Amino acid sequence: MAKNKKPLPILTNVTITDIAAEGKAIAKVNDMVVFVPFVVPGDVVDLQVTRKKSHFMEARPVHFHTYSDKRTEPVCEHYGICGGCKWQILPYSEQIRYKQKQVVDNLTRIGKIELPEVTPILGSKRTEFYRNKLEFTFSNKRWRTFEEIAEEKEFDTMNAVGFHIPGQFDKVLDINKCWLQNDISNEIRNEIRRYALAKNLTFFDLRSQEGFLRTMMIRTTSTGELMVIMVFFYEDKEAQDALLQHIAYKFPQITSLLYIINSKANDTITDQAVLVFKGAECIYEEMEGLKFKIGPKSFYQTNSEQAYELYKIVRNFAGLTGNELVYDLYTGTGTIANFVAHQARQVVGIEYVPEAIEDAVVNSKLNNIDNTLFYAGDMKDMLNAAFIEKHGKPDVIITDPPRAGMHEDVIDAMLFAAPERIVYVSCNPATQARDLSLLDAFYKVTAVQPVDMFPHTHHVENVALLEKR
Repeated sequence: MAKNKKPLPILTNVTITDIAAEGKAIAKVNDMVVFVPFVVPGDVVDLQVTRKKSHFMEARPVHFHTYSDKRTEPVCEHYGICGGCKWQILPYSEQIRYKQKQVVDNLTRIGKIELPEVTPILGSKRTEFYRNKLEFTFSNKRWRTFEEIAEEKEFDTMNAVGFHIPGQFDKVLDINKCWLQNDISNEIRNEIRRYALAKNLTFFDLRSQEGFLRTMMIRTTSTGELMVIMVFFYEDKEAQDALLQHIAYKFPQITSLLYIINSKANDTITDQAVLVFKGAECIYEEMEGLKFKIGPKSFYQTNSEQAYELYKIVRNFAGLTGNELVYDLYTGTGTIANFVAHQARQVVGIEYVPEAIEDAVVNSKLNNIDNTLFYAGDMKDMLNAAFIEKHGKPDVIITDPPRAGMHEDVIDAMLFAAPERIVYVSCNPATQARDLSLLDAFYKVTAVQPVDMFPHTHHVENVALLEKR
């Protein structure tokens, strides 16, 4: 017979003391650290423990005795249920203060290297409706909140279109209004939901892999272009054409209306054919007079305005005079490479995703830039002594790796290349700190500039300048 699990305790009158990683906050109970979401330092709460380990616990707030004077009201009706925007309850000035602290703590605690004074974080001018891309999931398993379950609330439909609940791969929170993207995104999503329910279109079942409507993506640009990509699980020409025609009629401002038939077990569309229903196959973003092509599979920084500020910092740190050979590692669609090309002799970009490199080449041609070269391949395999000897030792390396940071082979190749300066852009200061410590014997960090790309979240971008010792 299975042993009954001991119920996890409720901790009462607990004071939240600090902010932790992943958007959670910290409390201490009997010298044990407790990680709690959706609270801020100064809150006094009762906590339901959800996970208990030997050295820490995880818990959720079930009752507030006192609210912190640092707390502010969230604007979003989905706050506390949706996994995003966990810091809405912190004033923006406090958000960026904690992000600055996060950068400094990671660089000093993990990196353990000599650092200059970290420049105050560059906050985002726009803290709402700042994203240019959002993806939504259709599901026949609507997420019910604890309150709805307790009230035994019944729904006319369990279909939902919105965001996945963290830790629940098949449960989706039905989103009415998201404050992250231009409001046209909400209008389009809500109209598609209304139409789908009226026409009895089936929403996807992630467990049984059944249903017609699977996912959708909405992309916008600062120039006013608008892309909508509908992903269907199977071909039903009559149903999909009717839905797409309805979308095109209701939203004539859509400049690129695309669709995909994805019958795979996973949601990725990188290996799927994209079909044009109406309009162009891509949209274009502009930055400092440069145009950048954005397709349904393209990577582009999701905060366009703040991306421009980030790239200006990168270019300034690179200190280009027009004579330098620059390597742009993890170049993506070549945005940074093309952004700095006019100030360099030549820019060589490397990226793992072949489709991204195709976009990078197109973006150079689009802007009449003829001093860029782009290569697709695994960074640790591409960037080696032979590659460096063929193209020349760079004067400057710009690197913008994924959250996992750089492979040690890449760092070894950078040390072999021995540029005068390295500009390291990171979306994860913890792995950046680790990599900086590996470069420390030969390079000194001379400038650090955090940048907030994602208000109301715990994510922070950081740019470090390294100069040869």
